[in-house]
Amino acid sequence: MTAVPRFSVPVAVIMGRRMVSRSGWRVPSWHVVGVVAGDNLPGRDSRAVSVHRTEDEEHFLWGGLQLELYRDATEAYWSNLMGQQPSLFVLCAETEDGGLEPQSVTADMHEASSGTEGEDLVFAAPIPPEVYQQLERFVIEHHRPEEKRKRKRTDWNADKPA
Repeated sequence: MTAVPRFSVPVAVIMGRRMVSRSGWRVPSWHVVGVVAGDNLPGRDSRAVSVHRTEDEEHFLWGGLQLELYRDATEAYWSNLMGQQPSLFVLCAETEDGGLEPQSVTADMHEASSGTEGEDLVFAAPIPPEVYQQLERFVIEHHRPEEKRKRKRTDWNADKPA
């Protein structure tokens, strides 16, 4: 049973593809250019939309994705926000034609890590300022740090006869 998201932010992902030549082969090399937030982004039905092209690289926009925030993951969000480079993680799957398609976006580094254990490719992107503010507000509202408890030691001598 999966938890119901407490808050959801509509996002789109911009991925860059550069063709790299190696040993007579040309293979695509992908990276995340950025994540943008908003309600008026392209729908999920549309395939990647080419938004920028140069001689060396092409950028594609995927819309219709949601950054879903869960109350039980606030510890991971807090750690992410307090880290050196707060990031959103884009989990991508390879397509049949050798391309790449973003499947989900998360601020939970544990979820991103578990994606790498499967067949997903995971890319980190800086958190857009408007998403950072919403994520920070969500953490402040819902995060309850766990009380640190000392482990009670077992007295092994208590059971021994004198």
